Amino acid sequence: MAARTSPTERQRRLGSELRKMRVTADVSAETAARLLGVDRSRLSNIEQGLRAISEDRLRTLAEACGCPDTAYVNALADMARPAQRGWWDQYRPTLPSGLLDIAELEAHALRMRTTHSVHIPGILQTSDHALAVFRVVVPTLQDHEVALRLAHRMERQQVLEGVSAPEYLGVIHEAALRMQFGGRKVARAQLEHLLVMSERRNITLRVTPFEAGAFPGAGQTVNYTEGPVPQLDTVQVDSTHGPEFLCGEAQLAKYRSHFDWMERIALPAEQSRDFIHGIACHL
Repeated sequence: MAARTSPTERQRRLGSELRKMRVTADVSAETAARLLGVDRSRLSNIEQGLRAISEDRLRTLAEACGCPDTAYVNALADMARPAQRGWWDQYRPTLPSGLLDIAELEAHALRMRTTHSVHIPGILQTSDHALAVFRVVVPTLQDHEVALRLAHRMERQQVLEGVSAPEYLGVIHEAALRMQFGGRKVARAQLEHLLVMSERRNITLRVTPFEAGAFPGAGQTVNYTEGPVPQLDTVQVDSTHGPEFLCGEAQLAKYRSHFDWMERIALPAEQSRDFIHGIACHL
């Protein structure tokens, strides 16, 4: 099988985890390649996510590295199995790969925690609200680009449906609730949509009011997705040039503390619903 030219974030993550396992165990690339029956170049491609690795070879590497964490190895093996085509693949290559990586990340998450200071969570936006957001992108998007992004954003929301839907906790700042993307009518409909979604068994929304004061990461939109084991958690941060994906131990610890802080100062779920309802009534 030929090497991939554009690995997905999930494929890159698997490769980086395998390299981390090897380096931590102080197993040289030459030794690992010999154990797997591949050359050094192919091993390098595997660790960059450019080539797939079979489950058997992955377990051989884990055993050679003396990895004692069975749950972690099993989770890596799941990542190594040939993936079925996801709904997001239909947008390749018409949308930036980062947007598709977000959808794939959410599809495999067991739990999601997000914080938003200015924007409503994309996964909970109405089509009118999302359209208003896409209309102010710099540089300006063409009509067909807006249509593609809108369709993709609406399909992303399917991940919160069904019996196997992940648990979702969204911490939304009062500033985001008071923003009027698309005008008052659109803003009111968006808040009403949040109230409806917050009644679902797997969705919890909590509001950070202005009076809560300062908090870490002000202005940053952050999505913390939990994997099958803590080592495979991922942080996705929005930036002006596209999404960034973070998975280092120190980075994960930092953002876990960030979310713990935000949850401490946010209103409880029931009070948050009342708060959102109050803002909607005055629009």
